[in-house]
Amino acid sequence: MPYELFIGLRYLKAKRKQTFVSLITIISIAGVTVGVTALIVVLAVMNGFKEDLRDKILGVTSHVVISRFDGNISDYEAVEAKIEKVPGVEAATPFIYTQVMISSRQAISGAVLRGVDPDTASEVINLPKNLRVGSLKDLAAEKGLKGPIGTPGIILGNELARNLGVSQGDPVSVISPLGRLTPLGQVPRSQTFRVTGIFDSGMYEYDSTLAYVSLWAAQRFLGIGNRVTGIEVRASDIYEADKVARAISKALDGYPYWSRDWMRMNKNLFSALKLEKIVMFIILTLIILVAAFNIVGTLIMVVLEKTRDIAILKSMGATRRSIMKIFMIEGAVIGLVGTILGLLGGYTLCELLATYKFIELPQDVYYISTLPVKMNPVDVTLIAVAAMVISLAATLYPAWQASRLDPAEAIRYE
Repeated sequence: MPYELFIGLRYLKAKRKQTFVSLITIISIAGVTVGVTALIVVLAVMNGFKEDLRDKILGVTSHVVISRFDGNISDYEAVEAKIEKVPGVEAATPFIYTQVMISSRQAISGAVLRGVDPDTASEVINLPKNLRVGSLKDLAAEKGLKGPIGTPGIILGNELARNLGVSQGDPVSVISPLGRLTPLGQVPRSQTFRVTGIFDSGMYEYDSTLAYVSLWAAQRFLGIGNRVTGIEVRASDIYEADKVARAISKALDGYPYWSRDWMRMNKNLFSALKLEKIVMFIILTLIILVAAFNIVGTLIMVVLEKTRDIAILKSMGATRRSIMKIFMIEGAVIGLVGTILGLLGGYTLCELLATYKFIELPQDVYYISTLPVKMNPVDVTLIAVAAMVISLAATLYPAWQASRLDPAEAIRYE
């Protein structure tokens, strides 16, 4: 063992009459431990929130949306065939999007009506997983209907169904402000639908505004013939959705088609979450900085206490560099032990939160009932490196001061 390491480790153990120095060392280690633990837990919760929010958004919306600048897509089957040939595309499905009013016997509410193809929609969006009641098969049965025969089905968000006071099997009236022209002027379109399903995405904004009908029922209701609003696409890698969107635009020769990926459509939300995560990292790093000041104070006290030892070591031939090494090793050990304990504490606390979910959140305020936790190896590595760098930086001044000590002055009065 190098003598610098041996002496540095020995200095961590205080003599019986110098217990106070040992206590400060323990407090320094505890400070680093608390800082690292807090950083790991907070960033894991932030990652959990981000991932949970992403999953809920992608449970209702697709990875990429293709539409036209000049209105609806008429030859959507041919466009869909081109899109499915693009590398990175797993599936595609047409959709119709319009704003309507939905009324029941008890209430009336504004909503967004989405027409989907029940045969292919489940390959692109996770609507079937979110369904509490009913099935997409109920909408698929309407494909053979011609004209206004029969009552088409509609799937409502659970908050929208609650606001309207309806359940499965109840009738609702759907009114579109984009009506048809008559001799008496423009008359809003109105049609009765039957509630065949209720979904719960976990996002209040979606559950209180979205309603799904079959693609064919939406086309008949709006009178748009065999046209659709756009085409939704599922990418094989959600984080490559922007590249897939660009490739689709290129395959469709650009204008009048345009594509948007899920990251661009929710850019403001995810940018805010990213900024919040960075700010929390900076704020909680201050805890480790406070612990670093403890390390500085500890090492300065050790230097003052070990003045005679430093003088003797220098008299025996120890260099300035060796003296600096001794005290840097002492500070590094404090930082290393604190970081390891902090990593263990953070991991244990995150596992307990994920397993037992003992912190509950009010669902009327948040869209989730418990704290989501997701540890990211990159974040954990960054926290450990930051803690060690700060701990090592804290040793530089005391170690430099110790290396400058004049042995003659130190032992003059001994």
